[in-house]
Amino acid sequence: MGYIVSREGFAEVIAALRDKYRIIAPIRKKGGGRFTDVDVILYGEVTDAAEIELDAKSDYAPKEFLTPLSETLFYFTEQEVKEADLEPKPVLLFGRSCDLHALERLDAIYLRNGKAKDIFYERRRKLVNFVLIGCDKSFKNCFCADMGTNRATEGYAFSVDRVGDEIHADVPDAEIAKIFAARGREEAVTPRYVTENEVHVTVPETIPAAVLKSPLWDEYDTRCINCGRCNFVCPTCSCYTMQDVFYTDNGKVGERRRVAASCMVDGYTNVAGGGQYRRKNGERMRFKVLHKIGDFKKRFGFQMCVGCGRCDDVCPEYISYTNIINKVSAAAQDAGKEAE
Repeated sequence: MGYIVSREGFAEVIAALRDKYRIIAPIRKKGGGRFTDVDVILYGEVTDAAEIELDAKSDYAPKEFLTPLSETLFYFTEQEVKEADLEPKPVLLFGRSCDLHALERLDAIYLRNGKAKDIFYERRRKLVNFVLIGCDKSFKNCFCADMGTNRATEGYAFSVDRVGDEIHADVPDAEIAKIFAARGREEAVTPRYVTENEVHVTVPETIPAAVLKSPLWDEYDTRCINCGRCNFVCPTCSCYTMQDVFYTDNGKVGERRRVAASCMVDGYTNVAGGGQYRRKNGERMRFKVLHKIGDFKKRFGFQMCVGCGRCDDVCPEYISYTNIINKVSAAAQDAGKEAE
């Protein structure tokens, strides 16, 4: 069921939805980017529809709500442990098709990657209802079409497409449909989606062991500065570390925090005794890329990367992840020919 509402009508829809939901959506922060005259689009709670950025790709991903950069899991004293409180109000989380596909990847890691579910992720995930932002054009560095994540046909409460001065919405959720019906006209709506990207990748079906030792990784020993930005903006990166923060000198009262970690940053592979795996940046790049387009699929049956292009957008060294994928594909083909 679809509806078309005016911008004013959509503002009323958002206002009505806020009675039941928290609205978490991309927000443009003026001058909040790397330089004072550069904006940044971050996720945050909105109180007015005008705050929601619908026209540009967000610099950061919706996972900011599900896996915060730093999250207190529980508090402890000498006698007890108390789980940190979480706002119980349901959430409407805005994102694009690739972001909805990314939630499937996060669910696989946190809920199906072992005998037990991650209860801290699960309690946040249960609150989330996804709102699909349609894409009428491909953004810079996107390659979602080649990754098969350019179109989401289910899994959202409603969709949003800005068409001129109107908002077109496909609304599968019956209760939310009532709110739209009171403020707009009913009409069949299909969310817009990208069919062609300017950037293209070819993901190899198999990655021979020879690719692990390919010289293609060597250039990243010097080009990559291991800042980890590609990991932190990625909608599917899920690695973290734990930090215990003590409130007293005797170390018996405090809290445990889950803090985002990154395979591209120093310290990620440190082990007891001073050992460190993957010291070189090229080795770290190899680990990240082959996990995204190889190892994850072996376990879950689909690629981890969703082709959002945020890693290319944010890299200060202009390293192109899409170029790396194509280099891996070429190296895999060469290795296959040599094997024959």
